[in-house]
Amino acid sequence: MPPIAYDRRGIVATFETLMAETVQPTDRILVGKSDHLEHLLLKLANRHGLVAGATGTGKTVTLQVLAEGLSNAGVSVFAADIKGDLSGIAAAGQGKEVFVKRAAEIGIPYQPDRFPVVFWDVFGEKGHPIRATVSEMGPLLLARLLELNDTQEGVLNVAFKVADDHGWPILDMKDLRALLQFVGDNASEIGTQYGNVAKSSLAAIQRQLLMLENQGADSFLGEPALDLADFIRTDRDGRGVVNILAADKLMAKPRLYATFLVWMLSELFETLPEIGDQPKPKLVFFFDEAHLLFNDAPKPLLDAVQQVVRLIRSKGVGVYFVTQNPLDVPEEVLGQLGNKVQHALRAFTPRDQKAVRAAAETFRQRPGLDTSTAIMELAVGEALVSLLEEGGVPGMVDRALIAPPTARVGPLTDEERAALVAASPLRGKYDQVLDRESAYEMLAKRRDMPEEPAGAATESGGLGGILDRITETLASSGIPVGRPGGGAAPSPGAAPAGGKSKGGGRQPMSLTELVIRSAAQSFARSASTQIAREGGKILRNSLGGIIGGAIGDAIGGGSGGGRGRRTRAVGSSGVPRTASAGFADEISDLLGPTRRG
Repeated sequence: MPPIAYDRRGIVATFETLMAETVQPTDRILVGKSDHLEHLLLKLANRHGLVAGATGTGKTVTLQVLAEGLSNAGVSVFAADIKGDLSGIAAAGQGKEVFVKRAAEIGIPYQPDRFPVVFWDVFGEKGHPIRATVSEMGPLLLARLLELNDTQEGVLNVAFKVADDHGWPILDMKDLRALLQFVGDNASEIGTQYGNVAKSSLAAIQRQLLMLENQGADSFLGEPALDLADFIRTDRDGRGVVNILAADKLMAKPRLYATFLVWMLSELFETLPEIGDQPKPKLVFFFDEAHLLFNDAPKPLLDAVQQVVRLIRSKGVGVYFVTQNPLDVPEEVLGQLGNKVQHALRAFTPRDQKAVRAAAETFRQRPGLDTSTAIMELAVGEALVSLLEEGGVPGMVDRALIAPPTARVGPLTDEERAALVAASPLRGKYDQVLDRESAYEMLAKRRDMPEEPAGAATESGGLGGILDRITETLASSGIPVGRPGGGAAPSPGAAPAGGKSKGGGRQPMSLTELVIRSAAQSFARSASTQIAREGGKILRNSLGGIIGGAIGDAIGGGSGGGRGRRTRAVGSSGVPRTASAGFADEISDLLGPTRRG
């Protein structure tokens, strides 16, 4: 009995399989066979491509064959799994008779295999959640997602500009709602600087946001945001990771699906460095059901997609559109797609016949092959293939048998998928929502900020504080002092506050009250326009002079600047001080050490 042999992935293999594996070229991947083997050159895989065909003609199998070949070559892959069938790439194939037979027809051995897979899900149900912040999404893509008209999109741009100028991060849906509310509350002020903001447009945007939340799509907007480096990884055997997006639920929201894919492509373009042409791409991106991306798309979005597709090649990224008909892709984008695999189309109506002729004209024609007729005659698993040759020249179209996939064709069970997600190297990185301080919290603080307390002037030593201390000084000198608002300061033995005076009603203001009120009013009139600039100097000159003379008259009974003698206390030197002298000293103390200025 011959010894058991294993291939490089530890799977039992025959000697012939091992030999075939060692002689397979490493600079290309097998796609199928016409009169010769059809290979996709890895160094030209970043020239983008197209896989088209009617439903049930084998597009998904072709996508899987390409993904398997790229993974074996160490190239990472991202693909949306519309029906769940592509998830089977994570499990070894079952060696079905049809696949074994196809391998024999092509002249290659059939060897079951499985590939490293990471599952993703915008809704976090069948894989790791994928999130993007509102700021990363930007007003253009967000306006498309919300189906806004031009006026509403303009208001959304104003809101983003306001947030940028104030340094308010817009991370999730509640940040955006709070920002729109702020813009509405301050529409008149914002309109003078940024342009008119119509309340009706704000209301329309808020309604669209509510619809988005009701659909559960708001789970896509938030943190932790996706790190695109997690898409470009290899396993320990050097094979590229196949990133599969669970899109069965996402397909029910085609606008969200299209917006998400465009955002991801734009992020790749902005994030990855320029590397030029390489022996193989870093990442190959498959747009399944691509017609959803371009249906009713506004021109600015189409221009953005066209620019990204044209330039992202130099970032080491290949983009492949998978759709039913080549006409689903705009001509500007279709012209950038060099590698093409066209499955069968059905022509039951005049419009279908026109589509067939248009699809046939996209190929470099081979003499003797009627492409238009061949498209309608292709069996399941057959396709018209035109791949770029050396020098980037499109190969002439050939009718070819597509190679069989080596992994399982069909979906994983829920248990198998859950086990793979639990064992993922990214487990725990994206599973929990992160809610850090952003526009919502910052605006809440701004809205709830308490007003400056009324006693702030007293605490800061302003006019109110000085007048209060003057009043206290007068009272401690035995001079009757009124309180602000009327009524004399209570003296020892006086009735409690709130009690009625003997005569009833409001008592007339004392002389000191009148003096202080007159002084304050005079000072306010003469110094209010200069107090911020002159500060304590004005306070000393105006208040000191007015109060000094008035108080002197009140105490001394006339002129003399307050020199009337009335013993109040004994100074620290033992020399008796008059009431006016003590008061002047305390006023001097109140005015501070700079009083001589």
